[in-house]
Amino acid sequence: MNAVAAVVGPVERPKVASSWEQIEAAVPQLAATMLAYLAQVTVSFRPATVTATDTDLRIFAGFLIGHDPALGCVADIDRSHVEAFKVWQHAQPGIKGQPFKTTSFRRRLGSLRMFFIRIIEWDWDDAPARVPIFFGDVPKRDESLPKFLDDGDYTKFMRALADEPALHRRLGVDMLARTGMRVGELCALEADAVSIMDGEPWLRIPVGKLHNDRFIPLHPHLVELIAEYRASDGPFTPGRLLSGAEGLLNRYTVDSWVKSVAKRAGITSTVHPHRLRHTFATQAINRGMTIDVIAALLGHRSLDMTRRYAQISNRVVANEYAAVAAKVEALYSTDAPLPADTIGPNMRRMSNEVHHRLLGNGWCQRPAQLDCSFESICESCVHFTTDATFQPVVLRQRDHAAANDQTSRAELFTNLLAEIGDPT
Repeated sequence: MNAVAAVVGPVERPKVASSWEQIEAAVPQLAATMLAYLAQVTVSFRPATVTATDTDLRIFAGFLIGHDPALGCVADIDRSHVEAFKVWQHAQPGIKGQPFKTTSFRRRLGSLRMFFIRIIEWDWDDAPARVPIFFGDVPKRDESLPKFLDDGDYTKFMRALADEPALHRRLGVDMLARTGMRVGELCALEADAVSIMDGEPWLRIPVGKLHNDRFIPLHPHLVELIAEYRASDGPFTPGRLLSGAEGLLNRYTVDSWVKSVAKRAGITSTVHPHRLRHTFATQAINRGMTIDVIAALLGHRSLDMTRRYAQISNRVVANEYAAVAAKVEALYSTDAPLPADTIGPNMRRMSNEVHHRLLGNGWCQRPAQLDCSFESICESCVHFTTDATFQPVVLRQRDHAAANDQTSRAELFTNLLAEIGDPT
């Protein structure tokens, strides 16, 4: 048996079903502190977060009871308990025998770490002297790019959706695809969610994941679908805009709708509601929509959340790359001979392509084939000013630009000379 196995003991699946009554019977003070913490976070957290925290604490407490029977309270938990729990938890099988997911491992350690941080900040009697779970214990989150449907798959998906016979299913999936809303927001849409403002239809997205609500414009096709659905035989759920076949709509039902459409479309990759949200955002940024507008549509609190989509704006990147690559390639595709060795070594390379521009204290040797967004940037700035002191330099720049057929630069310096007085 190796050292880790000796510390952790036999690897067994955590007893998630263990009740707080069982934990309280074994270690009363430990259970009392954790239950008091749950009572506090219930006031602030969403129900799903409270449920997850409850599970995290019960699994941790169940492990501690078996690992260290002498443990009497939370204040006795030290670094050795955490290190043993980390190894044990990481070795547990996940759902359906699959390896325990890194995302679940990170979320659980993060939840437990916040438990210790809070009870120490709250100055509870049954709190350890310091947080036994360090920041480095929580695995870093992979910043992978959002997965989306490319134009080809999205076209196939929308065509298959148009053939969906059940109107309520077609409306639900179409709303996800054309608005980018979260599946939970779709399920919570209220019956009066559609409003007319300034003569245009808008959809009110309810308070959701980020505790904010918002209005987004409704696509004309969705307006027609909603009107058709309201005039149909349903199904309807009181107080909700959209309903499932058997009542209140939920995320699992919507997920099955999306997967069904993707299957009929012949899309082999996994398609789920959130992938439609990623696709909506990616299409928007690829076609020129600004990040702040996309953030407003998606309900992001921070532009950092939206900038993830800017990294995958494939069309913009491709166009920019192609434009610049063509210009750079032109520098090396010419068959013109290089000049003789009479010029300096630093100017010899590509000197026949250099487009000299006289500056105030030198020359710009940028190749003529490449554009420059900074050309004469200072002279054209609203904060730029000059006077007669610089008249000789400006005059030389104007003449040099004119001699080299740099019309716009010559006109710029002519205007400057007019301001300070042209001697000629």
